[in-house]
Amino acid sequence: MQKAPLKVAVIDSNPVRAAILVDGLAGAGEVDAHLITDTFDLQRRIFALDPDVIVIDLEDHSRDVLEQMFQVSRDVRRPIAMFVDHSDRAMIDQAIEAGVSAYIVDGLVQSRVRSIVDMAISRFNAFSRLRKELEETKGALEDRKVIERAKGILMRSKGVDEPAAYSLLRRTAMNEKKKIADIARSVVTASELLA
Repeated sequence: MQKAPLKVAVIDSNPVRAAILVDGLAGAGEVDAHLITDTFDLQRRIFALDPDVIVIDLEDHSRDVLEQMFQVSRDVRRPIAMFVDHSDRAMIDQAIEAGVSAYIVDGLVQSRVRSIVDMAISRFNAFSRLRKELEETKGALEDRKVIERAKGILMRSKGVDEPAAYSLLRRTAMNEKKKIADIARSVVTASELLA
Protein backbone atom coordinates (compact mmCIF):
# COMPACT_ATOMS: atom_id res chain seq x y z
CA MET A 1 0.00 0.00 0.00
CA GLN A 2 1.43 3.33 -1.06
CA LYS A 3 1.74 5.99 1.61
CA ALA A 4 -0.15 9.22 0.95
CA PRO A 5 1.98 12.30 0.40
CA LEU A 6 2.57 14.54 3.39
CA LYS A 7 0.03 17.40 3.22
CA VAL A 8 1.76 20.64 4.23
CA ALA A 9 0.21 24.08 4.63
CA VAL A 10 2.85 26.69 3.83
CA ILE A 11 1.95 30.11 5.19
CA ASP A 12 3.99 32.95 3.73
CA SER A 13 3.08 36.23 2.09
CA ASN A 14 6.50 36.70 0.47
CA PRO A 15 6.60 34.86 -2.90
CA VAL A 16 10.39 34.40 -2.87
CA ARG A 17 10.48 32.94 0.62
CA ALA A 18 7.37 30.84 -0.08
CA ALA A 19 9.09 29.38 -3.16
CA ILE A 20 12.09 28.40 -1.03
CA LEU A 21 9.80 26.55 1.38
CA VAL A 22 7.69 24.84 -1.30
CA ASP A 23 10.76 23.86 -3.37
CA GLY A 24 12.55 22.61 -0.26
CA LEU A 25 9.60 20.39 0.56
CA ALA A 26 9.05 19.18 -3.00
CA GLY A 27 12.72 18.34 -3.51
CA ALA A 28 12.75 15.98 -0.53
CA GLY A 29 10.01 13.49 -1.38
CA GLU A 30 6.28 13.01 -1.58
CA VAL A 31 4.74 16.27 -0.38
CA ASP A 32 1.43 17.92 -1.20
CA ALA A 33 2.18 21.58 -0.42
CA HIS A 34 -0.62 24.16 -0.20
CA LEU A 35 0.48 27.78 -0.18
CA ILE A 36 -1.47 30.32 1.88
CA THR A 37 -0.30 33.83 1.10
CA ASP A 38 -2.41 35.90 3.48
CA THR A 39 -3.64 35.45 7.02
CA PHE A 40 -7.24 36.48 6.45
CA ASP A 41 -9.56 33.92 8.11
CA LEU A 42 -6.51 31.71 8.59
CA GLN A 43 -7.91 29.40 11.22
CA ARG A 44 -10.95 28.43 9.15
CA ARG A 45 -8.77 27.87 6.09
CA ILE A 46 -6.35 25.66 8.04
CA PHE A 47 -9.22 23.59 9.45
CA ALA A 48 -10.68 23.21 5.93
CA LEU A 49 -7.33 22.14 4.48
CA ASP A 50 -6.59 19.75 7.40
CA PRO A 51 -2.83 19.55 6.77
CA ASP A 52 -0.49 17.03 8.36
CA VAL A 53 2.04 19.80 9.05
CA ILE A 54 2.04 23.60 9.03
CA VAL A 55 5.08 25.59 7.95
CA ILE A 56 4.96 29.29 8.75
CA ASP A 57 7.44 31.88 7.58
CA LEU A 58 7.00 35.16 9.40
CA GLU A 59 8.47 38.29 7.94
CA ASP A 60 5.85 40.43 9.66
CA HIS A 61 6.27 40.22 13.42
CA SER A 62 3.35 42.45 14.25
CA ARG A 63 1.52 41.53 17.43
CA ASP A 64 -1.71 40.72 15.54
CA VAL A 65 -0.01 38.35 13.11
CA LEU A 66 1.92 36.61 15.89
CA GLU A 67 -1.18 36.18 18.02
CA GLN A 68 -3.08 34.74 15.08
CA MET A 69 -0.25 32.27 14.36
CA PHE A 70 -0.05 31.23 18.01
CA GLN A 71 -3.85 30.83 18.14
CA VAL A 72 -3.68 28.54 15.10
CA SER A 73 -0.95 26.43 16.71
CA ARG A 74 -2.95 26.10 19.95
CA ASP A 75 -6.22 25.15 18.21
CA VAL A 76 -5.12 23.06 15.25
CA ARG A 77 -2.94 20.54 17.13
CA ARG A 78 -0.60 19.77 14.25
CA PRO A 79 3.19 19.88 13.99
CA ILE A 80 4.23 23.45 13.23
CA ALA A 81 7.59 24.64 11.97
CA MET A 82 7.96 28.40 12.28
CA PHE A 83 10.69 30.32 10.46
CA VAL A 84 11.42 33.87 11.65
CA ASP A 85 14.03 36.46 10.64
CA HIS A 86 14.72 37.61 14.18
CA SER A 87 13.36 36.86 17.60
CA ASP A 88 13.31 37.82 21.23
CA ARG A 89 12.81 35.84 24.42
CA ALA A 90 9.13 36.77 24.76
CA MET A 91 8.38 35.61 21.22
CA ILE A 92 10.20 32.31 21.80
CA ASP A 93 8.26 31.76 25.03
CA GLN A 94 4.96 32.49 23.26
CA ALA A 95 5.82 30.08 20.45
CA ILE A 96 6.69 27.28 22.86
CA GLU A 97 3.58 27.94 24.95
CA ALA A 98 1.45 27.82 21.81
CA GLY A 99 2.89 24.42 20.84
CA VAL A 100 5.18 25.34 17.95
CA SER A 101 7.29 22.22 17.33
CA ALA A 102 10.24 23.81 15.53
CA TYR A 103 11.20 27.48 15.88
CA ILE A 104 13.96 28.48 13.47
CA VAL A 105 15.55 31.92 13.59
CA ASP A 106 17.26 33.15 10.41
CA GLY A 107 17.52 29.63 9.02
CA LEU A 108 15.44 29.56 5.85
CA VAL A 109 17.59 27.40 3.57
CA GLN A 110 15.92 25.25 0.91
CA SER A 111 18.06 22.17 1.59
CA ARG A 112 17.15 22.18 5.30
CA VAL A 113 13.37 22.67 5.01
CA ARG A 114 12.37 18.99 4.84
CA SER A 115 14.65 17.91 7.70
CA ILE A 116 13.25 20.73 9.85
CA VAL A 117 9.70 19.63 9.02
CA ASP A 118 10.59 16.00 9.88
CA MET A 119 12.07 17.16 13.18
CA ALA A 120 8.92 19.19 13.92
CA ILE A 121 6.80 16.09 13.30
CA SER A 122 8.98 13.98 15.61
CA ARG A 123 8.92 16.59 18.39
CA PHE A 124 5.16 17.02 18.03
CA ASN A 125 4.59 13.24 18.25
CA ALA A 126 6.85 12.92 21.30
CA PHE A 127 5.11 15.83 23.02
CA SER A 128 1.68 14.39 22.14
CA ARG A 129 2.63 11.06 23.73
CA LEU A 130 3.79 12.86 26.87
CA ARG A 131 0.60 14.93 27.01
CA LYS A 132 -1.52 11.79 26.60
CA GLU A 133 0.39 10.00 29.37
CA LEU A 134 -0.01 13.03 31.63
CA GLU A 135 -3.76 13.20 30.96
CA GLU A 136 -4.10 9.46 31.64
CA THR A 137 -2.12 9.80 34.87
CA LYS A 138 -4.23 12.77 35.99
CA GLY A 139 -7.39 10.82 35.15
CA ALA A 140 -6.18 7.79 37.13
CA LEU A 141 -5.34 10.01 40.08
CA GLU A 142 -8.77 11.66 39.96
CA ASP A 143 -10.39 8.22 39.75
CA ARG A 144 -8.35 7.04 42.74
CA LYS A 145 -9.40 10.11 44.77
CA VAL A 146 -13.09 9.63 44.03
CA ILE A 147 -12.88 5.90 44.82
CA GLU A 148 -11.23 6.68 48.18
CA ARG A 149 -13.91 9.24 48.92
CA ALA A 150 -16.70 6.81 47.99
CA LYS A 151 -15.15 4.09 50.16
CA GLY A 152 -15.16 6.51 53.09
CA ILE A 153 -18.81 7.34 52.51
CA LEU A 154 -19.74 3.64 52.34
CA MET A 155 -17.68 2.83 55.43
CA ARG A 156 -19.56 5.49 57.43
CA SER A 157 -23.04 4.84 56.05
CA LYS A 158 -22.91 1.03 56.01
CA GLY A 159 -20.61 0.50 58.98
CA VAL A 160 -18.16 -1.64 56.99
CA ASP A 161 -14.38 -1.72 56.76
CA GLU A 162 -12.34 -0.51 53.77
CA PRO A 163 -12.03 -3.88 51.96
CA ALA A 164 -15.79 -4.43 52.25
CA ALA A 165 -16.53 -0.92 50.94
CA TYR A 166 -14.22 -1.49 47.95
CA SER A 167 -15.77 -4.90 47.35
CA LEU A 168 -19.22 -3.29 47.28
CA LEU A 169 -18.05 -0.71 44.73
CA ARG A 170 -16.41 -3.41 42.60
CA ARG A 171 -19.41 -5.76 42.72
CA THR A 172 -21.80 -2.92 41.80
CA ALA A 173 -19.53 -1.87 38.91
CA MET A 174 -19.46 -5.44 37.58
CA ASN A 175 -23.23 -5.85 37.91
CA GLU A 176 -23.87 -2.55 36.09
CA LYS A 177 -21.03 -3.08 33.58
CA LYS A 178 -19.45 0.25 34.52
CA LYS A 179 -16.08 1.37 35.80
CA ILE A 180 -15.52 1.44 39.55
CA ALA A 181 -14.71 5.16 39.29
CA ASP A 182 -18.11 5.83 37.68
CA ILE A 183 -19.90 4.00 40.49
CA ALA A 184 -17.77 5.90 43.02
CA ARG A 185 -18.78 9.21 41.41
CA SER A 186 -22.43 8.19 41.73
CA VAL A 187 -21.93 7.39 45.44
CA VAL A 188 -20.24 10.75 46.04
CA THR A 189 -22.94 12.62 44.12
CA ALA A 190 -25.74 10.83 45.98
CA SER A 191 -24.04 11.55 49.29
CA GLU A 192 -23.78 15.27 48.43
CA LEU A 193 -27.47 15.36 47.48
CA LEU A 194 -28.52 13.68 50.71
CA ALA A 195 -26.26 15.73 52.98
